[in-house]
Amino acid sequence: MPLSKSIVPASIADYLDSVAQPEPDALAELRVATAEHPLANYQLDPQGAQVLRLLTELIGARRILEVGTFTGYSALAMALAMGLDGQVVTIDIDSSYQDIATTHWKNAGVATQITTMTGPASDLLDDLILEKGEAGGFDLVFIDADKEGYAAYYEQALVLVRPGGVIAFDNVLWRGRVADPSDTGARTEALRRLNALLRDDERVTAVLLPVGDGLTVARKRV
Repeated sequence: MPLSKSIVPASIADYLDSVAQPEPDALAELRVATAEHPLANYQLDPQGAQVLRLLTELIGARRILEVGTFTGYSALAMALAMGLDGQVVTIDIDSSYQDIATTHWKNAGVATQITTMTGPASDLLDDLILEKGEAGGFDLVFIDADKEGYAAYYEQALVLVRPGGVIAFDNVLWRGRVADPSDTGARTEALRRLNALLRDDERVTAVLLPVGDGLTVARKRV
């Protein structure tokens, strides 16, 4: 059984897992712990975490914003990649998973690098822009929360990320449902609109990667 929730055939997913660089122990431990949770499918897959780690290193990210925390796997992946002088600010509307996240962040030695905010993402993002003066203050923004909010979060992220910074989105293929014309569900339609927006948006250079459940990487143009 492949580690990733990839939409590619299982044999290819198995092969990708076999040639992937080893998952850090701290991430593997948190992934296994989350697997017992009824909502474990919310968690970013290991291939997606590898992409986030690489992006963090490539752009030398030192300030990262995450929308959608769950049990803290993606926040941990980015914190491990940025080094001890970096900071991750992560937002989630539900704090019930916080104990799992905090325990594993502490075990990995990065808890002091991660700040959590609880509440509606749109309100907290506006607060970062308007009240805290964080416009242009982040190198990388990762969005993995309610799918119907993605387009609005994107506009806020464009304000918060610096020129040349990166915005990434998970689940943009939605288990292939975005390519199924018969699926007109609200979340599917929201992701289709986002994918079309990013295709046509001259403010960014974007690519949709068939990694895991679909991962889009968009660089804010200078």
